Formats: sequence, structure tokens, C-alpha cells
Amino acid sequence: MSKNTNTQPNRNGFSTTKVPETEVVARPKRRRFTTAYKLRFLEEADRCTRPGEIGALLRREGLYSSSLSTWRRQRERGHLRDQLLGQEMAKLRRENRRLRQQLERAEAVIDVQKKLTELLGLSQSNAGS
Repeated sequence: MSKNTNTQPNRNGFSTTKVPETEVVARPKRRRFTTAYKLRFLEEADRCTRPGEIGALLRREGLYSSSLSTWRRQRERGHLRDQLLGQEMAKLRRENRRLRQQLERAEAVIDVQKKLTELLGLSQSNAGS
């Protein structure tokens, strides 16, 4: 395996000294698992009945058995259900906020249309024909 190198000029600008390139590797980010993923994984693990199936599942997903144990404990205590409900509630609140903003814009447009109709002297019966 060869290392990448650069030539480094000396004071006169004529050097052929090789300096290896250094690479700083960023620290990898820790994996985060959603509550829905944890619950799906636990359901799949619960369906494993034959010897070695859970180990194969853990290898396939790249997980440790300690994660499975922790998630099972969380499920038993109701933490995963509470987290899932909290996430769903936050999602519904965001959707509610978005829909309220849409409603406010629609009402503003209707108000402008009414005022324009009044300014132009059009009646509701004339506007429809």
C-alpha cells in the first residue's frame, strides 16, 4: 500500500523532499435509532424461535445484544410506547400548526375578495353571473 506524498520545496524552491500527506479522520457519529425502528426490531426478535436466529438478526442489523436487552427493558417499562406517543403528538402539533396557517391565509384571501367586491360595487348576485 503506497502513501500519498507531496514534494516540499526548500528555501530555494528546488527541493524534492517527500512529505507524507496526513489525513484527519472525522470521529464517526453515533447511530441513533427511532422508536419505531426499535419496536419493529423487537417484534422481529420476538418472532425468532430457532437457535441462532436472534444472533443472525443482530448481525444483519449490525447491533449488539446489549441493545436488544436495553430495548426490551424499555418496552417492558413502557418507555418506548411513551416516546412513540410523544413523537406522534409532536407530529400532529406540527400538522395542526401548518393547517392553521393555511386556514388563516385562505380567510385573508376571502376577506380581500369581499372588500374588492364592495369597492367595485358588485353584488353577490352580479358576481355569480
